[in-house]
Amino acid sequence: MAWFLRKNKNITTEQQLREMPDGLWTKCPECATIIYRKELEENAYTCPTCDSHFRIGSSKYIDVLIDRGTWVETDRQVRSADPLEFVDTRPYKARLKEAYSRTDLPDAVTTGTGSIHGVPVAFGCMNFGFIGGSMGSVVGEKFVRAGRRALEQKMPFVFISASGGARMQEAALSLMQMAKTSAFLSELGEAGLPYISILTDPTTGGVSASYAMLGDVIIAEPKALIGFAGPRVIEQTIRRKLPEGFQRSEFLLEHGFVDLVTHRKELKRQLATVLTHLMSGAAVRV
Repeated sequence: MAWFLRKNKNITTEQQLREMPDGLWTKCPECATIIYRKELEENAYTCPTCDSHFRIGSSKYIDVLIDRGTWVETDRQVRSADPLEFVDTRPYKARLKEAYSRTDLPDAVTTGTGSIHGVPVAFGCMNFGFIGGSMGSVVGEKFVRAGRRALEQKMPFVFISASGGARMQEAALSLMQMAKTSAFLSELGEAGLPYISILTDPTTGGVSASYAMLGDVIIAEPKALIGFAGPRVIEQTIRRKLPEGFQRSEFLLEHGFVDLVTHRKELKRQLATVLTHLMSGAAVRV
């Protein structure tokens, strides 16, 4: 990209990039490489230099994974209520209003149907940008509704997790979603329909303690943080230094908690292979 920049040693690369139109370039959070946004999109939103996987939301995952022209969103009208009238430093309703405005999303999960290399699926993806991808009543309800479409239409259920855990503003109502989603997955298993869980950075708290880790096949993106409590909390509790890479995808793969660690560029192909195999007639049980 050097030929885009002026030959002026008194002006830094950062200063020159700031003078360009917004949205053309972005910086890798890991290696600080400046990446042309079109190149980033073509590389499935991963850094071409260090392979760092950018955090992306449902709309980008749909672009990466779902066959063009097959996506149909469902249950967009389902919105969070505030039955507890919860207030911490701000009212919960104010936090929701800000999240709606900032993200243009109905909540921390997007669901629908589509195809992956021609295989019809029910699909859901969490949006970390919406209140940290926190799991509230809407997340649990939309998860179950998406799963029921899989049951009704006899197709697999693919779900991508990205979450900081349960939504504290909904208290026990949020924690109930762990049981609700887990109970539903037993129905899907009894029907012999596969549930594929994809773990991205981060997948933590009540989400990791429920549906995220209940997949018939669990696939993780490289170097994703996956666990219940964070490493710092665990170290402070047990008063011991944790192993290198603890709670990262590769560590979990080595210890049998996930089945595959797959680069995002290979994820659609890998999913198609897994789905074709599982839907070829073998009954799947959770």
